[in-house]
Amino acid sequence: MVSPVTVVKSEGPKLVPFFKATCVYFVLWLPTSTPSWFSALIKCLPIFCLWVFLLAHGINFLGAHSSARKILAGLIFSALGDAFLIWQEQGYFCHGLLMFAVTHILYSSAFGMKPLNLAAGLVIGVVSGLCYMLLYPYLSGPFTYLVAVYIALIGFMGWRAIAGVQLANDLWTWTKLSACLGAVLFMVSDLTIAVNKFCFPVPHSRAIIMATYYAAQMLIALSAVECQDADVARKRA
Repeated sequence: MVSPVTVVKSEGPKLVPFFKATCVYFVLWLPTSTPSWFSALIKCLPIFCLWVFLLAHGINFLGAHSSARKILAGLIFSALGDAFLIWQEQGYFCHGLLMFAVTHILYSSAFGMKPLNLAAGLVIGVVSGLCYMLLYPYLSGPFTYLVAVYIALIGFMGWRAIAGVQLANDLWTWTKLSACLGAVLFMVSDLTIAVNKFCFPVPHSRAIIMATYYAAQMLIALSAVECQDADVARKRA
């Protein structure tokens, strides 16, 4: 397993633009009441930086690892979803929901189906069901089934990310742990969005949503680069 020190030295510099773009977003804190292309750009900028982060590992790396390509594609759809959600009050919420649904399908495919870890799947299934039960009384029209499908997709993504972490058998790596934490934070972010939109106002909702979202996307992007870091570690050994 690649050491955390190697990870920081190898990946840290490539993530500097992402951290700067995230700081720009929180410093400007553009109001959601005045959607514009500029506010969309500022919101999407950290995700653009994660595109660059993956592309910085080289076209050959992306060509050789389908999971990295799927995560990059997921980040592209995420940026589209972010842009649509800037105009959610103008009727584009469902468009954003669709973009993020595609993102979760891509991430699930990137994480793969091995190991299966049915116990983790059962736990996530129960949690997802409870979340839908919380939201159901507040849903109406198409959202009754759209939210159900979305919860199923993000729950499946979370299961596949969590399944890769098997601490008891030492069958884990820092990238699997990164994917797991990223998936959990993504679910926290989306649950906060849903509760705030459909149920009741969540205090400091925007800060919670965006902080957990950006952290989730960064961790999932990091989970794509294990193979290259292993190569680096072997060369330095």
